[in-house]
Amino acid sequence: MKLHQLMDTLPEGVDCGLVLSDINRRYLTGFRSSAGILAVTREKSYLFIDFRYFERAQREISGCEVVLLLNIYQQLADIFAKHNVKRVAVENYSITLDEFQTLKSNLKGVRFVENTLFNDTIDCMRMLKTPEEIDKILAAQAITEQAFDHICGYLKAGVTEKQVAYELDSFMRAHGADDIAFDTIAVAGENSSSPHGVPTDRKLREGDLLTMDFGAKLGGYHSDMTRTVAIGSISEEAEKLYNTVLQGQQMALEFLRDGQHGKQADKLVRDFFDSEGYEGAFGHSLGHGVGLEIHESPNLSLASTTVLREGMVVTVEPGLYLPGKFGVRIEDMVVITPGGCRNLTRCSKALLHL
Repeated sequence: MKLHQLMDTLPEGVDCGLVLSDINRRYLTGFRSSAGILAVTREKSYLFIDFRYFERAQREISGCEVVLLLNIYQQLADIFAKHNVKRVAVENYSITLDEFQTLKSNLKGVRFVENTLFNDTIDCMRMLKTPEEIDKILAAQAITEQAFDHICGYLKAGVTEKQVAYELDSFMRAHGADDIAFDTIAVAGENSSSPHGVPTDRKLREGDLLTMDFGAKLGGYHSDMTRTVAIGSISEEAEKLYNTVLQGQQMALEFLRDGQHGKQADKLVRDFFDSEGYEGAFGHSLGHGVGLEIHESPNLSLASTTVLREGMVVTVEPGLYLPGKFGVRIEDMVVITPGGCRNLTRCSKALLHL
C-alpha cells in the first residue's frame, strides 16, 4: 500500500508528515475528498476528515485510522504526544504561506522542518507508476482514442474549432469518461501556431492543418494525446513541417529508456529541429509526467534534473509552430522500461487528409 510505503520511507529528521492537498491524500489513501489532513508517522497514520466524508471514509479506507475532524489543532497535538513527535514536515502542494503560518502558530512544542525532503519522497513515489496505475491510464487513453476515431469521421470544411472541441468532449463523456482531462485544444490554420490556443468560431477550411490536444479522465487518472490532421490537400511546406515533427518524435521514442535524462531527450529533438532550419520554432518542453494530474513530474525539458526510471509515464510531444501560418504537434504517452519505452498510445501518426 502506498501509505505504508511512505511511512517506511519518511525522511530522516521527520517524525510526522502532514499531507494537506486533495491530490496527494487521494494518492495515498485512494479516497477522494475536498478537505482533510493526513498525518503520517512511522508507527501509524491518521486521516482527519469532516462529517461530510466521515462515514464513507471509514467504510472505504484501510491502512490508517479515520478520525472525525473536530478540533484539528488539539487532535494533532494529541497525536504528536502519543507518538513523541518533535519534528513535523508539511507537504506543500497546495498550502499557502498564510495557512502554513496559522498551522505553526497553533501547534506549539514541535519544530517544523523547512526543507523539501517530505515533498520529494511523495514526488518520487508518484513518478513511479504501479501496473494498476498504468492500467487506469490505459483505460482513459482507450476512450481518448475512440474519440479520435469518431472525430475523424466528423471533420470537414465549415465545422468550427469550438464544434470540434465540443464533439470530442461530448463523445468522451458519453463513452465512459468521468470528465475530460483538461480543456480541449482544437486550433486550425493560423491559429494552430499557438501551442495552447483556445478554440474559436473559426471554420475549418480546405488546406488547413488542425491540431487537437485532448484526453479523458477516468478513475482519477488522465490521458493526454495530440494529433494534427489535414483538411483536404495541404501545402508542401505544411507536409514538410509535419514530417519533421514526426521524425523528431520518433528519435525521442527510440532514445527514451531507464537511466536516460529527460533533458537529454529534449535536447536531442531540439537540436534536430534546429538543424532542419526551425530554430526557435519549438518553444515548449518535449514532455511531462501524467497520472492523477495532467501535468506532473517528471519533465522532459532542458531544465529537468530527473533520471528516467522504469515505470515513469511521460508524454512525448514535440511541436513546430510558424507564426501566422500553422503549427504541428504530435503527442503520445509512454511508460519507461529497462530497454526503452512502451507506447501507451495506439493511434496512427500517418498524416490524415480528411
